[in-house]
Amino acid sequence: MRILVSILLTALLTFAFGLYLPWWSAALAPFVVALLIIQRPFHSFVSGFCGLLLLWLVLILVIDSANNGIMSRKVSMLLGLGPSPTVLIIINCVIGALVGGMGALTGSLLIKLKR
Repeated sequence: MRILVSILLTALLTFAFGLYLPWWSAALAPFVVALLIIQRPFHSFVSGFCGLLLLWLVLILVIDSANNGIMSRKVSMLLGLGPSPTVLIIINCVIGALVGGMGALTGSLLIKLKR
C-alpha cells in the first residue's frame, strides 16, 4: 500500500514541480517523496521509477495526440530511429523513469544514512 501511495504522490508532485521549476525537478520530487514516505531503498527506487514512468508516458501521449504525432515522427526521423515514434517514446519514458528512480533512491539512502 505504501508503494502505491508513493508512486501516486511522486507522479503528482513531479507534475506540480514541473509547472513551476526546471526539468531537473523531476529528480527533486521523488527525492522529497522518499524523505516523507520511508521505504527500503529498492522499494523507493521502484516507486520513483514507476511514478515518473507513468507520468511521462501520460504526458507524452497527451502531447503526441494533440498534434497527431507529427512532431514525434519528425524527431524520430532526425534521430535515425525510423518513422515510428514508439522507440522515441520508450527511450524518453525510460530516461525519465531512471531520473525518478535515482532521485528516490538518493532520498531513501539519505534517510538510511541518518539512522
